[in-house]
Amino acid sequence: MIKEKLALVPNKPGCYLMKNKDGVIIYVGKAKKLKNRVSSYFRGKHTGKTAKLVSEIVDFEYIVVGSETESFILEINLIKKYDPKYNILLRDDKSYPYIELTSEELPRLSIVRNLNRKKNNHSRLYGPYPNVTAARNTVNLINRIYPLRKCTTYNKKPCLYYHIGQCLGYCNYKVDKEQIKVMEEEIIAFLKGDCDGIIGKITKEMQKESEALHFEKAKELKELLDYLNITLVKQKVELEDTIDRDVFGYFEDKGYLSIQVLFIRGGKIIGRHSKILPMIEDTKEELGRYIAHFYDKDVLLPKEILVPNMVDIEVLSAVLQVNVKEPIKGLKKKVVDMACENAKISLENEFELIKKDEKKTIDANNELKEKLGLEVLDRIEIFDNSNLFGTFNVSGMVVFVNGVPNKNEYRKFKISIDKNDDYGTMKEVIYRRYFRVLRDNLTKPDLIIVDGGIGQIKIASDVITSLGLNIPVIGLKKNNKHNTESLITEDLTEIPIDHKSNLFYYLERMQDEVHNFTINYHKKLRSKGALESILDSIPGIGKKRRDELLKKYKTISKISEAPNEELENILPKNVVLKLKDYLDNFLISK
Repeated sequence: MIKEKLALVPNKPGCYLMKNKDGVIIYVGKAKKLKNRVSSYFRGKHTGKTAKLVSEIVDFEYIVVGSETESFILEINLIKKYDPKYNILLRDDKSYPYIELTSEELPRLSIVRNLNRKKNNHSRLYGPYPNVTAARNTVNLINRIYPLRKCTTYNKKPCLYYHIGQCLGYCNYKVDKEQIKVMEEEIIAFLKGDCDGIIGKITKEMQKESEALHFEKAKELKELLDYLNITLVKQKVELEDTIDRDVFGYFEDKGYLSIQVLFIRGGKIIGRHSKILPMIEDTKEELGRYIAHFYDKDVLLPKEILVPNMVDIEVLSAVLQVNVKEPIKGLKKKVVDMACENAKISLENEFELIKKDEKKTIDANNELKEKLGLEVLDRIEIFDNSNLFGTFNVSGMVVFVNGVPNKNEYRKFKISIDKNDDYGTMKEVIYRRYFRVLRDNLTKPDLIIVDGGIGQIKIASDVITSLGLNIPVIGLKKNNKHNTESLITEDLTEIPIDHKSNLFYYLERMQDEVHNFTINYHKKLRSKGALESILDSIPGIGKKRRDELLKKYKTISKISEAPNEELENILPKNVVLKLKDYLDNFLISK
């Protein structure tokens, strides 16, 4: 069948979708010439991930488009839609922190991760930073030098920050708006990479303290100045300008592609990102696809992207709507070469560890498959339940594909049964999940793992059977030390697990993942429940206003962090003050 279909494929640009024996799309790719690319999978010898992919292909589809740019855009959208298991390698679950200077009348500095909440208002976001510690250190540095507002609500009297000179006492004293404006301008300049102003400010303050014989304070400022100078010299890149850039470098060896991204802001490297992934297609295709997908999740596009002489810059520029360049000489070429060198070092340092971890995962997955007598074990869905004395009943589901967590497919379930009923909870969550799998034609797992013993396994298995599905269900039996000691199958067979085996650690990892995911959801719901009680007890907040607040903020921490001006869109000013005062006391008491 494949041979006949290949004869009909045109040599035009487009996308192809590879399917397995169940008709599930397992890989999406694009090509300038579809016939040549698709045919290449079915001739010659393949190795690594490509060989594994080809071994599962039993059918394919293709979509012809008008240009290579259109095929690139279509490929991105198809990957998002179908989330094929061999394209999952592109995904980065990591998100980067940014620093935000809020647009309030009295601005504050905050650390932001979820950029989607900011929608298109990114004008006062600066970063990304390599980690939250780096972002927090920068915020602490600025707050130490500039007396910005630190609190989310206004206190009744000046706090400690006012008394140590790190706040102007906004809660009690009228502040010169011009002074605020000057502070904002200097802070923005620093966050954009211009450090002369802040260094000059510290130097002047240090000299003033020294002349006043405050030597301890002067020494503290000198140490701060040294830290800044050392850090900034280390970060500085010798470029002619201060344009915000991301620089991509790569190194390919032994079937793996190492990618390094340098974040350059204001002429300084403020962070970097590394990714090593097994290759399925050639380097040009893999690198170009990775760059296009890199900006899908919580990474702001810079003014310019520098790439090696490998990718199609015209297509990337059109897809990302940003200036993409391939420098061939000069300082920019040196920075790209530096990124490539870092990619090479990263792969050389981590290759053996990656291969070892990959082998352990594959071996553990194969061992589980053999113990259960399964033909295929690519996708596992694991469930865990949580409640507090029968209240706030929740379940969580995590998904492992080819031994790797697929966090985009994790699901939370708020259970309707408001009592301590493990069997009822299990019945509800399994029915809801797999009814939807049938209704929406979602990918079915090869194995379901439930939290609990024989009763929960039987309940889950009965629900699966009632839905006309044939998916094996197992449970994990734990010993008195709460360690997994055996698998329990649907026919109640007990299969022992060696505590020193890769399979034991594999199952422990899955259990920890689903448990932590479920507990975190449970905590959020409990916080929301506490918030409902708080809102009901505050004069001026009726059912309508309470529902609006719950819909928008959901948790105590989010509503306590919300600016007063924002809350005043829902509540009168005096009610906002009462609410914030109550929340402050509540959080302190916790």
